[in-house]
Amino acid sequence: MVELVDTVDSKSACSNTVLVRVQSSANIQTIYMHWILKHSPIFFDFDGLLVDTEELHFQAYVEMMKRHGVFLPWDFTTFASIAHKSSEGLRLAITSLAPKLVESLSWETLYDHKKEAYMALLERGNLKLMEGAEEILNMVQKANIPHAVVTNSTRTQTEMIRKNLPLLNRVPHWITREDYEKAKPSPDAYLKAIEVLGHSDTMLGFEDTLRGIRALEGAKITPVLIAPLDHPQMKEIPEGSLKHYSSFRDILRCYTSCDKNV
Repeated sequence: MVELVDTVDSKSACSNTVLVRVQSSANIQTIYMHWILKHSPIFFDFDGLLVDTEELHFQAYVEMMKRHGVFLPWDFTTFASIAHKSSEGLRLAITSLAPKLVESLSWETLYDHKKEAYMALLERGNLKLMEGAEEILNMVQKANIPHAVVTNSTRTQTEMIRKNLPLLNRVPHWITREDYEKAKPSPDAYLKAIEVLGHSDTMLGFEDTLRGIRALEGAKITPVLIAPLDHPQMKEIPEGSLKHYSSFRDILRCYTSCDKNV
């Protein structure tokens, strides 16, 4: 018989564990399971969450503007503070910087040029997973929990990254921009993912941006934000209103500590 019991160890910093008692006529064994494993299915954003590509997106916008003779006077922090809230907000911000350019070519054309610049950057390689991403994926996959990547990126973009980081090919389901109508913060992407993996009361989703969190909330999926404490978007989150970790490694620290004490 297997019994799952939520537990908080007052003598340890680890409170995010599930106590598992395995009972048989031969013995009684107690082990600890990470809280994530209580959830199914599990959904992962992609850029900036699993793969370190946010700087590349920023550089692609810089190169797109430079191509048309316009200097983008932002550093990455400024870009992230705008882009991680809303793609519409990013469009408006760039339009305010270069209204004549957007008017003459259209935002759609400029965005196509940005995507071309981004693909060129991807082709150069040097991609890496975010801190702790491989360990989290391994843990979910060893537990045979249904999971998917749900992203605003296109299929071509994700396939290029998967070619450079073949470990990602172990993720069984991919929901890309071609698969749904409205981009995040609309819940469309996650609603499509639920169609594929099925609905449950224990669905869990990881995002690194507030617009991604809003998409999860719109789809009635329990959200977890993975972002550094000094990220500009953190100023907009009331304390205690959202489950938050600075990185996947931050989540795993508790698991490792508890595991050592067993």
